[in-house]
This record gives sequence, C-alpha cells and structure tokens, in this order.
Amino acid sequence: MTSTAAAMPSGQAAGRGMLTIACAGTFGTIIEWYDFLIYGTAAALVFNRLFFPTIDPLTGTLAALATYAVGFAARPVGGALFGYFGDRIGRKSMLMVTMFVMGLGTFLIGLLPTYSQIGILAPILLVLLRVVQGIGLGGEWGGASLLVLEHAPQGRRGFYGSLVQAGFPLGLVTSSGVFALVSLMPEGQFLAWGWRIPFLISILLVALGAFIRARVPETPVFEQIKARRDISPNPFVEALVHHPRAFFVALGLKISEVSWVYMLTVFVVVYATTQLKLPRTLMLDAIFWAALVEVISIPLFGHLSDRFGRRPFYFAGVLFTVAFAFPLFWMLDSRTPWIVMVAVIVALNFGHGLMFAPESAYFPELFGARVRYSGASFGFQTSAALGGGFAPIIATALAAAMGGTAGVSVMLILLALVTLLATCFARETKDDPLII
Repeated sequence: MTSTAAAMPSGQAAGRGMLTIACAGTFGTIIEWYDFLIYGTAAALVFNRLFFPTIDPLTGTLAALATYAVGFAARPVGGALFGYFGDRIGRKSMLMVTMFVMGLGTFLIGLLPTYSQIGILAPILLVLLRVVQGIGLGGEWGGASLLVLEHAPQGRRGFYGSLVQAGFPLGLVTSSGVFALVSLMPEGQFLAWGWRIPFLISILLVALGAFIRARVPETPVFEQIKARRDISPNPFVEALVHHPRAFFVALGLKISEVSWVYMLTVFVVVYATTQLKLPRTLMLDAIFWAALVEVISIPLFGHLSDRFGRRPFYFAGVLFTVAFAFPLFWMLDSRTPWIVMVAVIVALNFGHGLMFAPESAYFPELFGARVRYSGASFGFQTSAALGGGFAPIIATALAAAMGGTAGVSVMLILLALVTLLATCFARETKDDPLII
C-alpha cells in the first residue's frame, strides 16, 4: 500500500484508500480533542473545588481556568517541535508520538490526588500534565491535516481536510456526553471519583487510534520531497523567515473562531451555571447537541470551500460573529432552556464552524511543502494560545468587573475584526498545487 501511494501523482490517493486515510486522521483527532476538551469541562465544573479549595469561588474559578490556559500556551511549543521533525522525518511518525504524549497526560490527570490529599503539589502536578496535553495537541493537528491533505485529490482537499476538523465536534460530543453521564451521579460521588472516569477511559481510545494509524502510509508529497533530497535543514526557521506573511495571516484567520468556540465551551458554562444558576446538565446538553450538528455542518462547509474558495467562509464567519456577539448573551440571559439550546447550537455552527471547516486545508496550503508542517502548526497553535487560552479568563474577569457581559461581546467583535483584516490580506489557495 505504501509503494502504491508513493507512486501516485502528488497529493492523490485512490477512493477506498483515501477513505481509510481520512478515517485515520479523523479518528486520531477525535481522541486528541476529547483529551484536551474534557479538561476544559472539568476546569469549569470541578477543578476550582478540588484543586483550589482555599480561595474564594471567583478566584478559584479563575485559577482553574488559568491551568486550562497553560495547555494552550504549550500548544505552540508542540507545533514547533513536532512540526520541525514532521518536515524532516515524516508526517506519520510524528502523529504516532503525539497521540501517545496526549493520551498519557490525560490518563495521569485522572489519577491525580486532590488538594485535600497532597496539598499544593496537586495543582502543580495538574499544571505540568496540562502542559504535556498542550504539547501533544500542538503537534497533532498539523500532522493529521497533512496526512489527509497530501493524499487528497485536487478539488477535494477542502472536503477531506474538513473531516479532520470534524474531529473537534466529535471529540466535543464524546467529552461532553461522557461528562453529562457522570454528572448524573450524586454530587458527593461525582466530586470524589466520578470526574476521573472521562480522563481514565482515554487510554483505551489511544490504543485503538494507534492501531488505526499504524496502517496508513506516509504522504506522497513528503515521499517526493525526500526522494529529490529537498528536505529543509531547519523548517521552523525557514517557515518564519521565508513565509512571514503566511504565518501572520494564519494567526489572524484563526483568532476569532478559536476565541468564540472556547468562550462557548468554557466561559459560557461558567457564566450560565454560576451567574444565571442554570443547571449544569442543560449547558452540557446544549454543547452536546451543538457539536452533533457541527459534525454535519463542518464537512458541508469544507465541501463548499472546494467550490467557492476558502476566503468566503471567513468573511461569512466574521459577519456572523459581529452580528451575534450581543444576542448570544441576551438569549442566555432569558434562562429559557430551549432558547439557551438554540443560542449555543447557532453560535457554535456559524461563529466557529464556518471558519474552522476550511482550516485543515487552508493553513497548510498557505505554506510550501518543505515547511508545511512547521508553518501551519505554529501559526494555528500560536493563535489558539492567544485566543483560546486567555479569552475565557479575560471574559470571566470582565464579566465580574462590569457586572455583565457587554464587555465580553465587545471583545469578541474586536477579535472578529482582526480575522477580517487577515482575510483581506490572505490569498485564495483552493486551486494551488501542493508541491511544485
């Protein structure tokens, strides 16, 4: 199978083989996002009480969210590290490593003693394991995207790349679904040991993902680069020095949607359950159904990006974000369950899905084949660190200081304008060759 893939024209694989490759990329990404996202849910619902119990509730929530942000800060490190070796050694080998790194970090969080058992060492270990998670995810996305993209046929890269992106809502469905189930336990049992279950079962998913990915060949694009001895001696430096515009465009393109999605999945959960006193199960159910709808909408948007281009989806996503930044919180403040549900579903699919769907194709297409893993990963993960890691913390502080969410809505609009500016400077890539 490897020799066949290598012999094919650049970036193309047979129909059945392409489906196998897409499944391998997507399934592994589901696991990685599941691992990363269950931490966010736990930070919003559990960690403030179990790992930071000696401070007041607001400060404890901010501290828990700060440990959540640490994982984002580590993601650019993972993007740079695994991107470097992915451009020099190969896409597939790095994907296997990132999966084990991420899975180990998640499993060990499920075994951590709490503050009441080992004191200050508990939050320290929590932060260290969150860093491990962040490094693993930082290298995972770029490798999974390239594994699929560099096999995909011309004119279908947006669709197949969006299947990798669908790993996010599938991971969100899985993580929120598991947390919704364990949340049905009595409060005492949930806090004592129930919250650990989502973290511990990740080790089984990692074993299955490793088995699937081991059967996938290296990409034909990388094989061609290796065959003609065109491997970059330092792809990370080359990506930043020779492709600075692509890097800053990628960073700007992502900043709005990544801030938006983590506002929904972290800040909104905190705000709705603490300030609005809405049931925890309602918010988890809302995220679950919103993500389930996005499993369908993301491949649809990816398919349409092959027809109409990548840039139109960023213009559309920015317009939606600006228009919905205030109505989102008005709908939440109604405290009406079905209105809250609709608000989260609409917000996730159009404020996030429209821009997130093309990214797995668009970001790598912005960079040359020699430095594609490094450039796309570092741009994607740096923006994720800035927008996803710190947005929930800033929003929580703003809401507390201003006594409402108006400042949060303004922040989301300003970040959308950054993405609008990046979209204006971006080039269209849907018809560009992957290797020259």
